[in-house]
Amino acid sequence: MRHERFGSFGLATPPARKAIPADEAIALLKRGEAKTGSLLGYGNGRSYGDSCQNDAGMVVDMRPLNRIRSFNAETGVLEADAGTLLCDIIAHAAPYGFFPAVVPGTQFVTLGGAIANDVHGKNHHRRGTFGCHVEALTLLRSDGRTYRCSQTDNVRLFGATIGGMGLTGLILSASIKLMRVPSLDIVERATRFRDLGEFFDLAEAADQANEYAVAWIDQLASGHGHGRGLLFTGNHAEHGSHAAARAGSRFSVLVQLPFNVLNRPFLTVFNAAYRWKKGKSQAPHQAGYQGFFFPLDGVRDWNRLYGPRGLFQHQSVVPEANARRIVPALLEAARRAGEGSFLTVLKRFGDVRSPALLSFPRPGYTLTLDFPNRGERTLRLLAELDRIAVEAGGAVNPYKDARMGPETFAASFPQWQQLEALRDPAFLSSFWIRTAKRLDATKGVFEAAE
Repeated sequence: MRHERFGSFGLATPPARKAIPADEAIALLKRGEAKTGSLLGYGNGRSYGDSCQNDAGMVVDMRPLNRIRSFNAETGVLEADAGTLLCDIIAHAAPYGFFPAVVPGTQFVTLGGAIANDVHGKNHHRRGTFGCHVEALTLLRSDGRTYRCSQTDNVRLFGATIGGMGLTGLILSASIKLMRVPSLDIVERATRFRDLGEFFDLAEAADQANEYAVAWIDQLASGHGHGRGLLFTGNHAEHGSHAAARAGSRFSVLVQLPFNVLNRPFLTVFNAAYRWKKGKSQAPHQAGYQGFFFPLDGVRDWNRLYGPRGLFQHQSVVPEANARRIVPALLEAARRAGEGSFLTVLKRFGDVRSPALLSFPRPGYTLTLDFPNRGERTLRLLAELDRIAVEAGGAVNPYKDARMGPETFAASFPQWQQLEALRDPAFLSSFWIRTAKRLDATKGVFEAAE
């Protein structure tokens, strides 16, 4: 058995863990010999927290299972192994005029990981989540059986596996429906807004007129600049490239720095320069898809800039009715704590429903903040952000989390017990132990007291 170090992308110093190759894990499962809580499927490690970690057992390295099995150039339906990277799916389908209907912020995620986290992109208002475009998936469970799951076959398992963070078994392969596009290039427009009120006035119209829409916020701006930012909108260009760009990084952070480069003085200067450069022209311009969808992919190991303690990302969603009050409150909490966010993103989720049992996106506005890990000081801020979002009827994203408490998880996902009921007993994650299993234990204490 091979032992490696497997960790989450946002954690600069992940604990050591054991990894088992996919073929060994598959053989173990088919023999019905997997022990309770011993396994968890592992894609390409781009999650920011511990939803892809299993400190109590082993992670299953799915990356060698990366074959594209079939593609229908008429319908856009592609079938591939779970370890296939999104960049390879893009490259395969691009010459035929197809592109994934939903892409997250990096192309270096696996198909299985995109399904297990039910990832979202800049067009949730039109296309919903990644899970909305899954036609079927093949799931191997510890009873030794392989299940075909879809909207008509093993429906409950299908819904629990999408967004189920790898807890229902090992996803072996999946069929997804891609969308037809005139080209891969994007016609992008950057629109300045003076404050959050102006952003909210622009947001719904921007969603109606564009396939993609997302805002960048200058989180450190104060005074008259408080809440200022840029609204980026985009659509696939009618005349552009049908060739996928090479999936690689032009730059690299070669060493783990002993300190956090992304400090407040740096961020203040960076934000001002970024707003000037990106917002100096509000005319639409045509650009390649990688810069629009995957800007951080251009810098290899960019997370090393946060120093040896890594970063925390906080992503929440709040109902539309409360957003004008709650989004400023979240930003103000970060400012009061003296924390600067390198990347602050705000976008609107639509009402396209996912087939997933547990799916983070829901109608409203989602705010994403990145903070360097400064220990207890940062944890206190994150707990405060949790409180503000949950009390407003919102939720915190589990697959970008490394520390939320069980109560926050339960408030964000009140249906968590349905996933626990469908969880394969051989599959467990550090996240699930930290949240759901503690809720289960607390429930048992309450029941005994009654």
